[in-house]
Amino acid sequence: MAIDRRREAAGGVPGRLPPAAEENGALPPGDAAASAPLGGRAGPGGGGDIQPLPAPHAAGGPHPSLLLLDYDGSVLPFLGGLGGGYQKTLVLLTWIPALFIGFSQFSDSFLLDQPNFWCRGDSKGAEPAGVTATGRWGGGDLANWTSPPTTPFSTAAWGTAGPLGNGSGAEGGDAPPLPSPPDKGDNASNCDCHAWNYGIRTGLVQNVVSKWDLVCDNAWKVHVAKFSLLVGLIFGYLITGCIADWFGRRPVLLFSVIFILVFGLTVALSVNVTMFSTLRFFEGFCLAGVILTLYALRIELCPPGRRFLITMVASFVATAGQLLMPGLAALCRDWQVLQALIICPFLLMLLYWSIFPESLRWLVATHQFASAKKLILRFTQKNRMNPESDIKGVMPELEKELSRRPKKVCIVKVVGTRNLWKNIVVLCVNSLTGFGIHHCFARSMMGHEVKVPLLENFYADYYTAAGIALASCLAVCPAVRVLGRRGGLLLFMILTALASLLQLGLLNLIGKYSQRPDSGMSDSVKDKFSITFSIVGMFASHAVGNLSVFFCAEITPTVIRCGGLGLVLASAGFGMLTAPIIELHNQKGYFLHHIIFACCTLICIICLLLLPESRDQNLPESIPDGEHYTRQPLLPPRRGEQPLLLTNAELKDYSGLHDAAAAGDGLPDGTTANGGRPM
Repeated sequence: MAIDRRREAAGGVPGRLPPAAEENGALPPGDAAASAPLGGRAGPGGGGDIQPLPAPHAAGGPHPSLLLLDYDGSVLPFLGGLGGGYQKTLVLLTWIPALFIGFSQFSDSFLLDQPNFWCRGDSKGAEPAGVTATGRWGGGDLANWTSPPTTPFSTAAWGTAGPLGNGSGAEGGDAPPLPSPPDKGDNASNCDCHAWNYGIRTGLVQNVVSKWDLVCDNAWKVHVAKFSLLVGLIFGYLITGCIADWFGRRPVLLFSVIFILVFGLTVALSVNVTMFSTLRFFEGFCLAGVILTLYALRIELCPPGRRFLITMVASFVATAGQLLMPGLAALCRDWQVLQALIICPFLLMLLYWSIFPESLRWLVATHQFASAKKLILRFTQKNRMNPESDIKGVMPELEKELSRRPKKVCIVKVVGTRNLWKNIVVLCVNSLTGFGIHHCFARSMMGHEVKVPLLENFYADYYTAAGIALASCLAVCPAVRVLGRRGGLLLFMILTALASLLQLGLLNLIGKYSQRPDSGMSDSVKDKFSITFSIVGMFASHAVGNLSVFFCAEITPTVIRCGGLGLVLASAGFGMLTAPIIELHNQKGYFLHHIIFACCTLICIICLLLLPESRDQNLPESIPDGEHYTRQPLLPPRRGEQPLLLTNAELKDYSGLHDAAAAGDGLPDGTTANGGRPM
């Protein structure tokens, strides 16, 4: 037939299908046998999630030496792994900025906290409205009291207020303790004032809200200011990720540090809230470049067995920054000083220009072998290594490839893959769900509907959230060690789904029964259940978000790792963006918001089964390597069990309709392709 003649002209065999593309990441038997020494731990007992690479080509051919492509198996052991002193120094340098990043990420809780406010007299020396001549609050003046909208970290503190600020720049005088708010009052009367006194609860004398009177009709500007940092982070993750894959990690890191110093310090000099919000957008954009490149450099420096540990140490350092922020705010007392103090430590990172090198793994993966050779010599000199220790011959192979042109890849190439895009999309949805539903649990625990004395204070709210985050990081370590990346992520996603569904369903049932006089249940029982489910949900969703980002860093190839990380981190930013959106609409749609994310958790549980297991596996370097990351069943198949899907080898031998068509001339009339007769 004509099809056979064309196949014979191309070197094929008539009557046979050509070797099929990878099915579920498997390679034909010949290619797999030729490349068995490379890919991770192949064989029945080694996990075998990373399929081996194609057979090596000769030096100078269309593909570089296979020895150089096996970075974790050849180049990294030659450099001493993580045992070299220079590598340890570089890892330490990626940990230190995590403290500064923690300061910046949680600065909104202090700069934009909505304080308690009440009317102030028109004259500078007038007493706050609602205070009698004896210094006590009159019963008829309680209508002048207004409390801020409830947010996870800005719950109304009806006890002793913090330092007082005012909206007209006047010095705040001594004010009486704030009383409990009235059950019903005309809070709109406070919006008829021209100036207000503020009870700021974050340790600051003045913040952005009290500086520019962002209350009443201007309260929406606070939420826009919160948007600005998150939107800047989202755009920064997407754009700097692509740039880092094309130009390298080091230039993106250094330029991000320079511009975050410029924009961050200018934020402290803002003259109005519009300038503040605009500069916060660019500050978030540059902060995203720092976070992204440091994360990728940390992953690419480490051998397979140390990647998760090194990453979790950075998470603990960032959590330490979160825990130290209240003390830093109390020390600064003014929001402008606090903003400057948060940004100034990034000045130390300017020294990274002369200290921190480019990612050697990225140089080798993009075939920049001349630069890679210089960096390898720098590593050997810093570690005082003997060149004769190059048993596998990495340097001779590198010499042969010096004339090769660089080959850089953009994240858009993922669209043409079969497995890689699926893995990235699944992790993006997981990240979006984890960070999005986290706010739902936080609001359920710290919102106005839960009246628990412990959670009616800003510091109690803040340290509760920080403590849950710390406990989540501690629990992730043994879970991932025992269950692996996929198993640990699945466990915490199941916990998130259970907490969400129980909070939505069981609490409504308890609420109905509590209305019956003979039920013996009270609203306090419902509140206690709500707090319990919220804590479990915050704990599990925090782990889901962190594990999704780390998982993506491991399964995304080196040539597009920053782009893949940017997609997952941007998805996390979209999840966090739902919090100020709900607050902007005065908590309208919150219940629907929670239901949508609860449904997403169920979808994520199913999709997680499609992901591969990357524990103790080599990092993929190129897009074909990422395609060979394939899914393994959670339970090993029993001996003699017939697989449900054909392997690539079986598919290669399967003739299908083509063989039936080739033999069609010898079949009797009316016979179908599979040899049967129609009815």
